[in-house]
Amino acid sequence: MDTQPIIQPPLGPAARPPDEAALRLRRDRARKRAVFFVLGAAGIFTIAAAFVKALEGGIPLAQVIFCRNLFAIPALLPLLWRHGGLAALRTSYPGMHAIRTAAGLLGMAGAFYGYATLPLATVTALGFTMPLFLTVLSVPLLRERVGPRRGAAVLAGFCGVLLMAHPSEGAAGQHFATLMVLLGALGWAIAMITIRRMGDAGEAGVTIVLWFSFAAAVVSGLASIPVWVAPTAWQWAMLAGTGLVSALAQVLMTEGYRRGEASLLAPFEYSAILWTTLLGALVWAELPDGWDFAGMAVLVASGLYIWRREMALGIRR
Repeated sequence: MDTQPIIQPPLGPAARPPDEAALRLRRDRARKRAVFFVLGAAGIFTIAAAFVKALEGGIPLAQVIFCRNLFAIPALLPLLWRHGGLAALRTSYPGMHAIRTAAGLLGMAGAFYGYATLPLATVTALGFTMPLFLTVLSVPLLRERVGPRRGAAVLAGFCGVLLMAHPSEGAAGQHFATLMVLLGALGWAIAMITIRRMGDAGEAGVTIVLWFSFAAAVVSGLASIPVWVAPTAWQWAMLAGTGLVSALAQVLMTEGYRRGEASLLAPFEYSAILWTTLLGALVWAELPDGWDFAGMAVLVASGLYIWRREMALGIRR
């Protein structure tokens, strides 16, 4: 869907097309639906995170990742069918897909390890360091220039991480979990850069999605064989729920960005911090302290500033 404004020659009031108001109304309604889709996706991703946390580390990490990818595949089969079946997997960039798969698996591993160890809201907030890593990596990998203001925002964001991590407090296991989540965010940043480079080279979006989904299932499946644990009925439900709910959230997120501009929708993804804070408090009695709230505020502010600068620079270019 083309969400760019319709550009027409200046017309007087009498010459204005009679359906211009109706077109504007339809665009406004589409944008509102897009916002609701993104808000819903952020909330549903929270449910998937809760399913992983409910496993309480009783299932090996590789097996959790495998089941998440396995149970998400049925939602992708219609996508495969609509784009010509296996022909949609044809690619000239197998090496780039391999890098994107490895980076995406690192992202999943970091997030899932964090969900089992840290408060949900903390993991979600730390996950929003991805734009910070993306900004830093865009310099050597995409040859982009980062000005002093964006650089200061990145530095402020990592200061927010230090506030949340409590360097002088807490068990070593919590610090390791924080590091794992940050490594996962780094993985997602690398994945995003790889996706951007493949997109610039002409690779279809559906090919990128399908390659990652199937390759991630195969790789994580092989990795889970040596550590496989027979899940209970409850654990099977949580594993299946993680995959199915994640797929639904991804569909809603994609539909939202199809209907509305990224410049409008990106800030609403930060609502996930609110959902995870509420769910963590209600189910696991996870109440962030003052340091956590301060770190989240700094991290969100820096992320939103970077997003705003990216939009401004993109429009100027």
